[in-house]
Formats: sequence, C-alpha cells, structure tokens
Amino acid sequence: MKITFIGLGIMGSRMAANLLKSDVALTVYNRSEEPTKLLEQGGAKVAATIPEAVADADIVFSMLSTPEVVRTVFLGENGALMQMKKGAIWADCTTVNPSFSMEAKVMADQYGIHFLDTPVAGTKPHAENAELVFFVGGNAEKLISIQAYLDMMSKKVMHLGEVSKGASFKMLVNVMLAQSMLIFSETVLLGEKMGLDKDFLLNALPNLVVSAPFTKFKAEMIRANDYSVQFPLEWMYKDLHLATTTAYEHQQPLYLANLTKEVFAAATQNGMGRLDFAAIHQYLEEGK
Repeated sequence: MKITFIGLGIMGSRMAANLLKSDVALTVYNRSEEPTKLLEQGGAKVAATIPEAVADADIVFSMLSTPEVVRTVFLGENGALMQMKKGAIWADCTTVNPSFSMEAKVMADQYGIHFLDTPVAGTKPHAENAELVFFVGGNAEKLISIQAYLDMMSKKVMHLGEVSKGASFKMLVNVMLAQSMLIFSETVLLGEKMGLDKDFLLNALPNLVVSAPFTKFKAEMIRANDYSVQFPLEWMYKDLHLATTTAYEHQQPLYLANLTKEVFAAATQNGMGRLDFAAIHQYLEEGK
C-alpha cells in the first residue's frame, strides 16, 4: 500500500521514520523542508505540495499541531480531502476535540474517504522507539486495514468505538497528565519550603503509590533544570483548552482542569511554550 505522512514535527518525524524502518512505500509532506531531509535519505519520497502528497495514497496519516491546522490542510479550499482518491483512508493522529473529529468524518464521507481518529499517548522518546499507544475511533474493518502500520509505530493499539472516541479518550489522558504535573510540582515546592531536601523529594515522591508513574521521568528534568522539549507546554495548554471547550459542549463542569489551563496559559505567555510541559515547575518556582 502507498502511505503518506503529513506533519513532521517532534512526533510525526519519528513516527514516519519507524514506517521507513519497515520498508513502507512512504511519501512525506511538511510545511518546512528541514524535517524531510533525513526521511528522504531513509528512502521516503518528499512531496512538494499537498495534492502531490496524497493523490495516489491508500492511507494518509496526519500529525499536526491543532484542529485549526488540520482544517486548513484537509478541509479547506483545495485541501487534502478533495485531492485524495475515493476509498482511501485518512488516519488523523493529531490531538483534537471530539466534535472536530466528527466534523472531519462528515467531510471525509462527502469525498468517499474513510476517516479514523487515531491520536497517540506518548512523547518524543516513545515516538522514537515505536512505543506509542494509539487510541482509535472508527470503523473496525478500516482499522484492520491500517493495523500493521500502526503496529510499526507503537506498542499497543486500542479500538475505543466509533469516530471521535479515540479523540475523547486522548482528551481525558491529557487532562489527567496536565493536572498531575501541576500537583507534583506544587507538592515538591511546598516540601522544599518546609525544609525537606529537594533531591529526597524528587526521589521519594514519584515512587509513592499515590503518584503518577510519569513523574519519575519529569523529576529528573526538574533535578537537572533541563526542560528540553518532549511534549511542548504550549500544546498541553492547547489540549486543556480543547477539553474545557468540550466540557462546555456537554455542560460538564471542569473546575480543576480550567484552573490548570489558566496556569499553563500564564506559563505560555511568559515564554515557556516551547519548553517541555514539565517546565510548569519552573514557572511555579519562579513565582511569575
């Protein structure tokens, strides 16, 4: 099958690289040229335009930054959907709100394209090592058609039901992730103010049964004061915004998630958006 991958950022470039390792016939497209160079050396065909990228593709994977960008690339005038051949599959790995996934499906249906929402759990190292987890919403038969390619990029694929259910579950995961990071950071800082050793706190707290397992890795970033990006803080802020928008659509209060969103918004405004989301600790520590 002919595969196209659109969006070669931190995650997408590594996901595409894992497809190449399995000798997939891969075409890639990215707005900027730089991320395509290594993939081209690995055997990927680099498309100069979106129509060129998708015209012959049996499956198109997209990993973009926001729903707005997905809308422009796929749903807009002369977007990818109207350039794809009928019967092709579009698997969107972007973290978007569930209602956007439903909108994408409606548009895809109009063009005879099969749509699956396929967001992932994991950050840069997981993408690099093919250890992502895919959350899939959509037709089970179409999932079977792309399963082998998902397996090349991941350690697990979860089919969660109809279109939008993958996006829905990914939203829940990131809401918990953001709040857990904020809680961990506040707890460490309070412990330090009470006279407890910082290294002790960073060693002991992540190993408690009440702690989220991922804090073990973020504790090392805090210890080294190194927030090299694995999952950008600005995208976590975006995901919290999508969650609170979705909560409004369902008339479901999100008291703590809304508060967390505002803290991440403030950190983004203070120039931390391109750091890892663990930099929320630095923001709190500096008391800005």
